Amino acid sequence: MRRVYLVAATLLTAATIHTPAVTAAPAAVTETVYVESTIDSDSDGKLDRIAADVMRPGTAERVPIVMEASPYYGLGAAAATSTTVPRGFGRWYDEYFVPRGYAVVEMEMQGTSRSTGCPTTGGPEDTASVRAVVDWLNGRARAFYADGRQAVASWSTGDVGMLGVSYNGTLPNAAAAANIPGVKTIVPIAAISSWYEYARDQGVGYKGWEANYPAYLAGYVVSAAQKAKCKAVFDKLSAEDGDESYDYTSFWKARDYRVGAGDVSASVFAVHGQADWNVKPSQFGRWWQELAEKNVPRKIWLHRGGHLDPISFRQAEWQRVMGLWMDHWLKGADNGIMDEPMADVQKPDGGWEQAASWPRPGTSGTTLYLGPAANGMSGSLTTTPVSGGTHRLGDNTNLSESAMMAGPETADSRRLAYVTAPLTKDARLSGEVRVTARIASNRTSTPLTALLVDYGPSSQAVLTERSPLQLSTETCGKNDLRDRTGCARPPEVSVQAVSATMLTKGAIDAKNRLSLESATPLPTNATTDVTWKLHARDALIPAGHRIGIVIVTNHSAYIARDTGSSGIALDLSLGVSKVVLPVVGGAVVTG
Repeated sequence: MRRVYLVAATLLTAATIHTPAVTAAPAAVTETVYVESTIDSDSDGKLDRIAADVMRPGTAERVPIVMEASPYYGLGAAAATSTTVPRGFGRWYDEYFVPRGYAVVEMEMQGTSRSTGCPTTGGPEDTASVRAVVDWLNGRARAFYADGRQAVASWSTGDVGMLGVSYNGTLPNAAAAANIPGVKTIVPIAAISSWYEYARDQGVGYKGWEANYPAYLAGYVVSAAQKAKCKAVFDKLSAEDGDESYDYTSFWKARDYRVGAGDVSASVFAVHGQADWNVKPSQFGRWWQELAEKNVPRKIWLHRGGHLDPISFRQAEWQRVMGLWMDHWLKGADNGIMDEPMADVQKPDGGWEQAASWPRPGTSGTTLYLGPAANGMSGSLTTTPVSGGTHRLGDNTNLSESAMMAGPETADSRRLAYVTAPLTKDARLSGEVRVTARIASNRTSTPLTALLVDYGPSSQAVLTERSPLQLSTETCGKNDLRDRTGCARPPEVSVQAVSATMLTKGAIDAKNRLSLESATPLPTNATTDVTWKLHARDALIPAGHRIGIVIVTNHSAYIARDTGSSGIALDLSLGVSKVVLPVVGGAVVTG
C-alpha cells in the first residue's frame, strides 16, 4: 500500500485514557503455534503452515478470541523479532483484552514472517490462511508447536472477533465475506473491500497503483525464506492482473469481498477516514451499502483524517466502545452497545456528532444540472435544466488539483467548472455522488474525472503522513497509550485558509461506461452518456457557500495517464449532463 494522508485530533491527557477496573487474574499463557492449512500456495508439496502467537488467561475457563491477522509482522520495526518464538505482542490488545477474559491471537498471513506459502494480495489464499487459524480455534484443524508436538486449543470457545488497520483490517473483511464459521464480528479499519477498486477507478488505474501492483505488494510482504519459492506465483500475478485494459476480470472478482456480502453473518464495526486517498472512501462506502442491504448488524465511525488508527485520535472512547463491542458479540453481554447510535462522524473542527444511521436519516438524491455561464460563473449548476449548447473540454495538461478548482468564474478548456448560486441554507451530504455527462469525444478511450467542490472561505489541514507499515508495527503498549507515543502519537497538523475545498472525486474511462468487465470503445464525435460514481462522503456545506462540479480529462495526479487519449477534445452537452447529490432533506436551496 502506498501513500497515506493523516490528520491530527485533539490531544487526550493521560487522565482521559479509558482504563476500567479489572479483577486480578493469573499470569497469562503465551505460546506460538503453526496451523496446518488446506493450501499449498508455494507448490512445494507441503500444506502451508500458518504461524500464530497466542496470549490467553492462565485459567481453566474457555475464552473467546480477539485476533489480528497481518502480512506485516516480519517487516519494519518487527523484523528483528520476526523469527522469535514467541515473537511478542506489539499492540495494545493483549494488555487490554487478556485481563478481561479474552485470548489475543496474532496470526501471520501465508508466506509472511514465520508462515510458509506465498502471499497473493487479496487472493483466496489470504482467506484460506485466516480460515486455517479460525478452524484450529474451533477444533477443525491441526496445529503444532515448533518441537513437533500437537497444539490443541482446548481453552477456546471458538468465538472470534477480528480487527486491524489497512491490510490487517482487510483480512477481516475477507473472513466475513467467506462466512468462516466462528468469526462472530469484525472491525475493519481503513480496510479494503474490493482490491479492484484499491488499484482501479472504473476502468482506469490509480496513479501509483497502475502497474503490476498485486505482484509488487506480495513481493514487499513475503518473507526472505519464502521469496525464491514464490517467484512463479508473483510472475502469475503480473500476468493476470489485466493492466493492459484495467477491466474488472475474474482475477479481481476473486479479490472482491463485496461479492460475498450476502453470506456475511458476522457483525461489522467499520472505521474509515474521509481524507484517506490510500484506501479510498469507496472501500467503506460500497461495502457498507452492501451490508445495509443485507441488514448486517453494524456500526461506523467516519473521521476527518486519512489512513489512521482511532487509538491515535480518540483513544478513550475507542477502548470503551471496543470493550463493549467484543463483550456483546463474543460473550453475549447485554450491555447496550447496539442501542447506541449507529454512526459517529467527526466534524472539521475535530468534534464528533452521532446519527441514527448512515447515510443519515432523510437522505435522498437531489439532481443538479450542468448549464451555461450564469451569475458570473463560467458554468452553472441548477435544480432545473437550462439548455445552452455545449462546452468544449480538452486535455488538462497536468493541471494541479488546486488549479482545476481555482477561478470558476473564468472559462478554461482544460477544465470545466459548474457552480450553484450561493446556498441560502446549509446542505448536508451523506452518501455517494453520481455524475452523468453527455459527451461527444474525438477519442475512443476518454478518461474523465469529476471533483465535488465546496466553494467558500474555509480552513484546510495540511497533514503529516504515516505508512500502513508504521500503523501495523509501531510500538503500542500501555506506556505508549499513557504518553501518547508510538501508535497513540497524534498526527501533526497545520491549517491554511482556502477558498475551495475538494470534498470527493471519482474517475472513469468512458470505454467502460457500459461495463467494468469489458470495454466498449466510444463512437468518435457521436453523443454518448457516461455515468460514474464518486467516493462516499459526509459533509456540511454551509449557507453562503456554493457547490461546484469540476470535470477534467487526464487527472495525472489521481489516475494513470491514458496515452491513447492524447490530443483529446470533447463537447459536453448542457442541460442534460447532471450530478446527483445525496442530500439530507433532499433539497439544495440557493438564492
